[in-house]
Amino acid sequence: MATEAHGEATGLSFHPMDQFIVRPLFGDGPVHWYTPSNVTLWLFAIILATLALLVLGTRGRGIVPTRTQSIAELAYGLVHKMVGDIAGKDGLKYFPYIMTLFMFIVFANFLGLLPMAFTVTSHIAVTGVLALAVFLTVTTIGFVKNGAHFLDLFWVRSAPLAIRPVLAAIEVISYFVRPVSHSIRLAGNMIAGHAVIKVFAGFAAIAAVAPISIIAVVGMYAFEILVAFIQAYVFTILTCVYLKDALHPSH
Repeated sequence: MATEAHGEATGLSFHPMDQFIVRPLFGDGPVHWYTPSNVTLWLFAIILATLALLVLGTRGRGIVPTRTQSIAELAYGLVHKMVGDIAGKDGLKYFPYIMTLFMFIVFANFLGLLPMAFTVTSHIAVTGVLALAVFLTVTTIGFVKNGAHFLDLFWVRSAPLAIRPVLAAIEVISYFVRPVSHSIRLAGNMIAGHAVIKVFAGFAAIAAVAPISIIAVVGMYAFEILVAFIQAYVFTILTCVYLKDALHPSH
């Protein structure tokens, strides 16, 4: 009670983590799996934004591209080159899936920077599903393409025979930890950046530090724009690395 009173007296009554709360769109009741929520709204917005860029923005296919078409072509070229360079020509077969992943994450991150928006990639439930889908997809591809030879991924033939079993155990553990690290990296960066912005914004109510707070918010916001793209890029490039392991486990 004393802490709350002190916070109200100094103008510091803000809660940086409130922006990550899942709330129903209609009413104030509990959120069930079938309840339309702020997550549902922004997931739908991500889909619309992706369709607007990649479908509506490129339907003209002009020789002299519009700005929207140029952005779409840059995104296409970036991901296509990434897949080809990392996973090889065999990996280009799975380019549509990886392109979809990249566009979903990059739009989720950027839309989450809008005022009053909800960053769906700040929730491990979302990033966990994305990471688990990647894990199951590349594992399935690995066994379908290579059969039992996919297990060569865990057997380090270049190491001395005596320590190969130990290395194999380490490789197996690291392989199954992939979806955890893959998902936590994205969600953790989104949570941290947005929380820091909210903290700096909360201090703007204090006249003595308001100018510093506003400068800090602007700086952090610019940094978060960069992080939003980098995290989408990192998630995608790791997916390509995992795909390469599935296609060429002995390399």
